Amino acid sequence: MAEVQRLHPTAEEKSFRLAPHNIEAEQALLGAILVNNEAFYRVSDFLEPEHFYEPIHREIYEVCAKFIRAGKSADPITIKTHLPDALTADMTMPQYLARLASEATTVINAADYGHAVHDLALRRALILIGEEMVSTAYDSEVDQPPEKQIEEVEGALFQLAEKGRYDGGFQPFNAALTESIRMAAEAYQRDGGLSGIATGLTELDRQMGGLQRSDLIVLAGRPAMGKTSLVTNIAFHVAKSWRNEVQPDGHNKTVDGGVVGFFSLEMSSEQLATRILAEQASISSSDIRRGRIHDSQYNKLVDTSNLMARIPLYIDDTGGISVGQLAARARRLKRQKGLDLLVVDYLQLLSGSAKSSSQGRVQELTEITTTLKALAKELEVPIIALSQLSRQVEARDDKRPQLADLRESGSIEQDADVVMFVYREEYYLKNKEPKEGTPEHLTWQGEMEKVHGVAEVIIGKQRHGPTGSVPLSFEAQFTRFGNLARADYLPERME
Repeated sequence: MAEVQRLHPTAEEKSFRLAPHNIEAEQALLGAILVNNEAFYRVSDFLEPEHFYEPIHREIYEVCAKFIRAGKSADPITIKTHLPDALTADMTMPQYLARLASEATTVINAADYGHAVHDLALRRALILIGEEMVSTAYDSEVDQPPEKQIEEVEGALFQLAEKGRYDGGFQPFNAALTESIRMAAEAYQRDGGLSGIATGLTELDRQMGGLQRSDLIVLAGRPAMGKTSLVTNIAFHVAKSWRNEVQPDGHNKTVDGGVVGFFSLEMSSEQLATRILAEQASISSSDIRRGRIHDSQYNKLVDTSNLMARIPLYIDDTGGISVGQLAARARRLKRQKGLDLLVVDYLQLLSGSAKSSSQGRVQELTEITTTLKALAKELEVPIIALSQLSRQVEARDDKRPQLADLRESGSIEQDADVVMFVYREEYYLKNKEPKEGTPEHLTWQGEMEKVHGVAEVIIGKQRHGPTGSVPLSFEAQFTRFGNLARADYLPERME
């Protein structure tokens, strides 16, 4: 019986395959650079020596780069003394450089050759990541879960994708101006005239223009002030308002509201869902947990849960994750479902890399805030990160928080585009109740009536707007913030 012809190579044959490369493209590019140094500037912002497959080509490109950046001419005569003289048994380095220059094409094709060399280098890097992934999967340690390897591979792939971009660099001012006008036009057409995503809290939106893309927004406060309640209120409103349109190229564009990713490092997803359910159904969360609800409330719960099931709100309640893992998961969500707002509850529960951890908590938190700000720019979404405040607030007579109260690191204040504080006078006043029947108690009752159900969001820093205080209503039993009409609000200053 005749042997069946194999259409696919065996694993053994695959192992002998050469990595993808194009020596001719490398030679053509180097020749163009040696003939006209202007060709170097067409590729220098994305092409590095390590992108060349042939080792001697890496050396030639590196020496050319040093000469040209030093303002000197790089040609076969000037660079030959900085390279090894012997190349092969049949050819010397000066002969090889002269051949590269003599066979060079025009400088016009330099960028195309550069892209070809660069793309093949990326393919080789992909093969390397794939081989390492296979090797690690075969020989993985007992205590290393596959999820950990997936996150590491995702991180490596994303770094490769970022390094692999050659569309960066300077852009003409009119391009930035066009983008600015487009954003203003979208704000004009959107309900409420906001350039960012609406929080549902009218006065806060008016102060901030909504949640702005690429902003790192830090929401801080002492325990029991309602930080998590406020951020869940905002997250649910954004997700509930989500509307999208399919573009001509087939991808979805968010028109209103947004897809929300919520990292809940402190509470479980069930606890968070119960909070949102209580807020939306106007039923006490403690009553929901204990099952103390009557028939009409139960029907309301069912209707509310049906609404909640349809909204694009995604919760990750993994505790103790690193900021690197958080970034990898946020990128994955953006890729798979889309992403318009990211919430982190809260900063101090994140960990940094092993290197920054060994340098102390302040350095670690600096890495965390810097990474979150970079992630906001990269994904082009606002990130709301909650933060604890130091205890020094409690030692003051005026308990209103200040920027100096941000705990553990000045990097929070430095990296954040907006810093907001949640403050409820009622919480502190309630604990100062004088003896009943005394004149002081009557005065206290009058003060309590003024601040009952009232909260403040203090904007301590805002890069593109005024600072000041925004009054909100707060219903503790439903953990719900709402709009509170007040005429005596005035912005303080612009940064």
